[in-house]
Amino acid sequence: MSLPNAPHQLNRMLAIRLCVAALVIGAAAGIVAYQVETRRVESIVLELAAGGARHLESPAMEVLSRGESPEEHRALTALLDKSNFVGIRVFDVKKELAYETWASLAPGLVDGLRKHRHDWPVPGRDHRNRIRIGDEHLIQVIIPLTRQSGSLDGYLEGTYRIDEGTLANQKQQILNGVLTAVIAVLATALLLYPLLLGLLQHATGLSRRLLDSNLSLIRSLGNAVAKRDSDTDAHNYRVTLYAVALAEKLHWPKGAIAHLIAGAFLHDVGKIGIPDHILLKPGKLTEEEFEIMKTHALLGLEIVAGNAWMNATPVIRNHHERFDGSGYPDGLRGMQIPQGARLFAVVDVFDALVSARPYKAPMPFETALALIENESGRHFDPEIVIAFSSIIDRLHQEVAMASEVELHAQLRSAIFRYFNTEAGAGDTTASPVSAIAEGAPS
Repeated sequence: MSLPNAPHQLNRMLAIRLCVAALVIGAAAGIVAYQVETRRVESIVLELAAGGARHLESPAMEVLSRGESPEEHRALTALLDKSNFVGIRVFDVKKELAYETWASLAPGLVDGLRKHRHDWPVPGRDHRNRIRIGDEHLIQVIIPLTRQSGSLDGYLEGTYRIDEGTLANQKQQILNGVLTAVIAVLATALLLYPLLLGLLQHATGLSRRLLDSNLSLIRSLGNAVAKRDSDTDAHNYRVTLYAVALAEKLHWPKGAIAHLIAGAFLHDVGKIGIPDHILLKPGKLTEEEFEIMKTHALLGLEIVAGNAWMNATPVIRNHHERFDGSGYPDGLRGMQIPQGARLFAVVDVFDALVSARPYKAPMPFETALALIENESGRHFDPEIVIAFSSIIDRLHQEVAMASEVELHAQLRSAIFRYFNTEAGAGDTTASPVSAIAEGAPS
């Protein structure tokens, strides 16, 4: 029900949400890109290590076939010196070590590599492990050694060191991939911003106009009922303003006050269905007539049925309930009575007492307030009566003494605060009702 108050608010709201979405998606894309790029770059390095290890297959086979031949040992050691491999181990078919040679490495590093356990691949496959020990980034490649006949003869294990240049290039490629993903997301968000802003402005305009139409319908329906009942629609404006100020005093949330406004303006809408000879009777109603009059609460529900957006039914149905359970139509007691109905009952009775009607003179303010306070705990919620008593003196001066034009302006301001409609978009004046509820000077 709440809409942005002005174009700059709409722009800011969209910009903030789009930025948050872009950051979240960008972060997610960055994580995914990091993982993808890491796997891709590692795959390249693993292939590089595996390709290098295959150059060691022939000397390794010679070691297995010739046993302790120093020439073959020297051939493996020479290959070790000319490559990025820091360790070569040859195993026989029983997976027992036949020969090993290591570059100049720290003893602890060699021991760690010797203790590392790995799988033994089947012929035609190889096995690769990335290992990090201290500052060393290593890849261990295990290749089955097979004869021309395809029979397994042993295994070659080569430990490949990833040099600093390769590591730096690997990190740069990963960083480039992540930045590309994040920049693409942010650029897309910037390109989408004007399109989304236009769509949002259009949708917001439609929502405002629909809300304005609904509120105009509420006002028209409420005014029609008030004029039929008492020849004036001022009662609806006064009780709605009283109710808003009291709800603000009690620190109700914005949504609850919006629903209260709709319920207050339509509280007696069911009187449309009451016959004129009962509704307009100047004297006291008979018991049978009063029973018919009481049906206006349920008739009101039928009239607003299907308009759940306003949530006005609690006030319409239950504003004649009494705190002690003696009210109608449901005989609810205490906190069983909806909060909006408990609050509205106080202001509705008060305005009826202090207002002039064709069949009665207005009651003095002090007498009406005393009656309200005396009914605390019987007719009314004590907590609400206390809050009402603390604001009604100044509030009554602002509302009851206002002209109909002033009442309309005050209600327009209240509707704008709690519904954010176009009708009040140009009204930036502080409402006296709000000032009284907050305890500020009016």
